[in-house]
Amino acid sequence: MEIRSVGIVGAGQMGNGIAHVFALAGFDVLLTDISEDALKAAVELVGHHLERQVVREKITAEAKKAALARIKTTMTLTDLGQTDLIIEAATERETVKQKIFDELLPHLKPTTILTSNTSSISITRLASRTDRPEKFMGFHFMNPVPVMQLVELIRGIATDEPTYKTLLGVVEKLGKTAASAEDFPAFIVNRILMPMINEAVYTLYEGVGSVKSIDESLKLGANHPMGPLELADFIGLDTCLAIMNVLHDGLADTKYRPCPLLTKYVEAGWLGRKTQRGFYDYRGEAPVPTR
Repeated sequence: MEIRSVGIVGAGQMGNGIAHVFALAGFDVLLTDISEDALKAAVELVGHHLERQVVREKITAEAKKAALARIKTTMTLTDLGQTDLIIEAATERETVKQKIFDELLPHLKPTTILTSNTSSISITRLASRTDRPEKFMGFHFMNPVPVMQLVELIRGIATDEPTYKTLLGVVEKLGKTAASAEDFPAFIVNRILMPMINEAVYTLYEGVGSVKSIDESLKLGANHPMGPLELADFIGLDTCLAIMNVLHDGLADTKYRPCPLLTKYVEAGWLGRKTQRGFYDYRGEAPVPTR
């Protein structure tokens, strides 16, 4: 099946980035969210990021104009039913995702492929609640989407080969690289990344090092572009905690137990950059460690 139109559910950090790369690659994009302000902000942000690419001579001004013209928005979720491919990029809560797919199902074309940008939730379980588990996959983009080259493709137990091959072709058209992952908790990237972040939080919790010393150690000692606590703030501490809980619940191994300090930060509403406070305080001119 040829994919020409893409429906994206959620205009947040991931959703607007996904809209950006699809529109730039020539796909017609229909973006939906429950907030009109979020939709307006998403389109503005895509325009801003495209302009940065123009300034850096990565794309032409004509390509920017054409990409923006391909993005349409709606607050009516069911409007996405006639698109060829739907990418759910809502909050990382299974009940929310299930509700979205339940509402979409009666309005879908028979050929529409359903995907989720989930970073950890079972694709097989999400697919089983739909009328097309064979046309359902995990389509996990990395953040920030326009910059990161990897896309994880996760097949559920029922996903058929034509669906996988179609999405493989979509990833190639986006100019990105696909990594195929089996449907186990957190897949590949977060199965490895999140326990590292969680261990960094334990290192802070146990007083082994400060926020600054932990991040500097990994940046200078392991050549990581960002320290693990800085990265956690960028991802969102609530997302990190949610993925650790999926790993802990799904694999029943104590090595995946979320650090109590990570839980405490989330309880405080200190979720990282998006709330201006996390392991760093972002309210001043430069980030300041909070511990």
